[in-house]
Amino acid sequence: MTAFFKEVVDILVKYHGYFLQGIGYTMLISLTGTVVGLIIGLITGIVRTIPQSKNPVIRGILKVVNAIISIYVEVFRGTPMMVQSMVIFWGYAFMNNGNTLPLIPAGIFIVSINTGAYMAEIVRGGIISIDKGQFEGAYSIGMNHFQTMINVIVPQTMRNILPAISNEFVINIKDTSVLNVIGVTELYFFTAKISKMTWAIFETYVVACVIYFILTFTITRLLKLAERKIDGPASYTINEMPAAAEEG
Repeated sequence: MTAFFKEVVDILVKYHGYFLQGIGYTMLISLTGTVVGLIIGLITGIVRTIPQSKNPVIRGILKVVNAIISIYVEVFRGTPMMVQSMVIFWGYAFMNNGNTLPLIPAGIFIVSINTGAYMAEIVRGGIISIDKGQFEGAYSIGMNHFQTMINVIVPQTMRNILPAISNEFVINIKDTSVLNVIGVTELYFFTAKISKMTWAIFETYVVACVIYFILTFTITRLLKLAERKIDGPASYTINEMPAAAEEG
């Protein structure tokens, strides 16, 4: 057992630069992918909740757009991200005479559109959960659909779906590991590289396991703290009114 811990410490000391670089790329890809995916989800949510227009042309366009969004969501939720990575990365090369995408931007793009498909449904559910009276009240004071969504609905939706967004971020931290199939140099890629260099396969992957756990555990706790800050205190104290006012 002593030899095992010594090997683990030696790996950390000797290859900490690789691990740190992998952590940096993993966090960059997962964070950017989550943010871009959320933006995609918000856009699709706003589009999918546009009221039916009396204009047949606009109504037809909306049907086509909604159909495209539905296909996008179903395809990217129904296929593994590893397969999506291969199809997108090598599909681009196939259509461009073997020229491939830069690896880190490719990784961010893949994670973003994959996350966007999940966020689209999360946002849609969040919008549906808002009371219809909120829409009616906004329309009654002259707001159009876009203004209603931006000023009234989206802020409430964001608060409601924050736990789901946090969960997607944590999932993305772990799922970036699949990008090693196209050569993206994230944490798992460097772990595999170190294991081949040292032949200490078990020890190296134990280190990676601990790093992934620390990352996800820390992010989860920070996001839960943010959720509590947004929710505010569990109870509120209402100031007592003066006795004279109560008697009146």
